[in-house]
Amino acid sequence: MKVGLYDDPVFLEHDSGAGHPERPERLAALRDGLRREGLEARLERLAPRDATREELLRVHTPPHVAAVAATAGRTHRFDPDTQAGPHSYAAALKAAGAVTDAVDRVLDGRLDRALCLVRPPGHHAEADRAMGFCLFNNVAVAAAHALARGLARVSVIDFDVHHGNGTQHMFESDPRVLYVSSHAFPFYPGTGALREVGVGGGRGFTVNLPLPGGMGDGEYARVYRDVVEPIGRAFDAELVLVSAGFDAFGGDPLAPMALTARGYSELAAVCLATAAGAARGRVVFALEGGYDLRGLATSGAAVTRVLLGDPPVKVAPTGKPLDPLIAEYRRTFAPFWPALAG
Repeated sequence: MKVGLYDDPVFLEHDSGAGHPERPERLAALRDGLRREGLEARLERLAPRDATREELLRVHTPPHVAAVAATAGRTHRFDPDTQAGPHSYAAALKAAGAVTDAVDRVLDGRLDRALCLVRPPGHHAEADRAMGFCLFNNVAVAAAHALARGLARVSVIDFDVHHGNGTQHMFESDPRVLYVSSHAFPFYPGTGALREVGVGGGRGFTVNLPLPGGMGDGEYARVYRDVVEPIGRAFDAELVLVSAGFDAFGGDPLAPMALTARGYSELAAVCLATAAGAARGRVVFALEGGYDLRGLATSGAAVTRVLLGDPPVKVAPTGKPLDPLIAEYRRTFAPFWPALAG
């Protein structure tokens, strides 16, 4: 299994501000976790390229791209949570470029899969503004690039604990992109209600799975095996992109969930299961959130093992306590996805 690892020193130079939870130590923790588990040597380390203006403009407006570019060499705060430092534009270009280059290499057969350890994250960035620690929407740029290369079906699975409002809004009317998000709700950014199922011809291709706080490995395993996997297999994407947020880890300072590394292994296994058809196992994971350093190290290593083809850790799905929630999901999505009707 040839799995690429995208990393670059410039990601450490992105400055979110003093005391900000989205800090360079996150990447150091992830890399340390891979080294301790003996996984780094099994990965092909790759230097990311810059995303091009054309690639960015497939999902972002020209004024937004210009606004981020204007931060080069200085510090600018976009909102109370989102800051760019002197090197943040350079990091943001390479973050979007890493995921896009990974798509090219996977589609061309030069890689089987890829893991992009990037900063700043992306899934909150809207077409016309930065928000939620995110400057450019890395996974959305990559998904649009895959479509531009001629793919007819791309899925984005987002297991960050926060809803990926930017990714949803960019593709909610496009039936070529299946967007699936499991997230705490109600919670930042306030989007991602169950009723948000897409717009126009994209109805049914936005799958929001809002979760109450306190969900752990068994609950996530049930949601992913009973809902995400059947829908993903039915859509049969030609490429699967994963917004890999590790902030549902128990103890994360910004989230109310209780996942462990075992649970993340299960999530990664389901993501790969949805890529078993037309995608031929082609998946690209891109880092989003995750602010507990131990959680990043252990969960990142667990996901990487699955990407490398090691057997996932088995998790027993939660049974009857989750039945009402699963039934609600089925009632909402079975009209679009008959695989859930049973």
